[in-house]
Amino acid sequence: MTDLQIEQKPNRWTTFLEMHALDGMLLAVPIAFLLRFVPSLKNETLLFVVTCVAIIPLAGWMGRATEHLSHRAGHGVGGLLNATFGNAAELIIALIALSKGYIDVVKASITGSIIGNILLVLGAATLAGGLRYERQTFNRAGARISTTSLALAAIGLIIPSVFHIAAAQHPGGWTPEAEQKLSLAIASVLALTYILWLVFLLVTHRGLFSPEHHGDEAANEESETPWSLRKSIAVLAVSTLFVAIMSEFLVGSVEAARESWGVTEVFVGVIIVAIIGNAAEHSTAILAAFKNNMDLSLGIAVGASIQIALFVTPVLVFASYFFAKPMNLEFSMPEIVAVTLAVWIVSVISGDGECNWLEGVQLLSVYLILAILFFFLP
Repeated sequence: MTDLQIEQKPNRWTTFLEMHALDGMLLAVPIAFLLRFVPSLKNETLLFVVTCVAIIPLAGWMGRATEHLSHRAGHGVGGLLNATFGNAAELIIALIALSKGYIDVVKASITGSIIGNILLVLGAATLAGGLRYERQTFNRAGARISTTSLALAAIGLIIPSVFHIAAAQHPGGWTPEAEQKLSLAIASVLALTYILWLVFLLVTHRGLFSPEHHGDEAANEESETPWSLRKSIAVLAVSTLFVAIMSEFLVGSVEAARESWGVTEVFVGVIIVAIIGNAAEHSTAILAAFKNNMDLSLGIAVGASIQIALFVTPVLVFASYFFAKPMNLEFSMPEIVAVTLAVWIVSVISGDGECNWLEGVQLLSVYLILAILFFFLP
């Protein structure tokens, strides 16, 4: 969950359509177990595809359980739970990949999640809403603060690469140890910024993110009956367990899929893994925009990217010290350019507090251009 989601949640029909559309994909879970443990059915590439499909509904149930748990915990604590567990699926996948030494995939998934949320998710949502409504509006002040926070996060991710390029030009100016210390220090700053961002969001300036428009159809609808505390915890625990298992299957088969399709680890991380990890949020954002609730859509897209940069990234850097090789924050030049352009264009489009379907097409076009770039990278 993200900032604007804390103030406003999908109505019951949005939730009903979303969850029942995803529930059919749960059939992929037993199929994944068969492909993994039955020797005669063993196919690593197919296992990769099936586990990708299986993670989508499981992540959706994780988000739904967290939503109900946060309702029981109260508004402030609930907002913190939503913010913390909003990117749990991506974090689990990344941690398992990190434990197996796929550092390039992990770093690429960070980049992919950021650009995917603000280009693919927001673009698809803006297009979907724009096809139904000629003009949609959202909280301009909240959008400006969110995009500024995202720009700050992007700066934190870019600086280590700038350091590497600059220091490498001087003899003895660059060492892996120095770069690792720099990454660790920046990760600490990002984590601290995330904590302060939550304080701003949940405590000192809660009213600033109040939506300007609640949607034409959602205004008079009742919200879904909250689950009991026991049911919420049980569903969250079970779905988290299966996401972890499916993530282990996915990471174990990523190399076979990569070789079979002839793509790089960067493409797998930036495009495939990032899309799968955010798929449940994608559907929520699109359905919300279709209900004329662009505040929620923008909150999902931009807020999720902020959490990836300020929360998930530092956690991965800190966690990497428990594995064989610590992870730094040096990204490739294409990744830096992709993040910079994505942040810039979403800042431009969201600056006037309104959007239309053409802006959705423009965001999707930028995403497709970047996807093509990463596909053809050697």
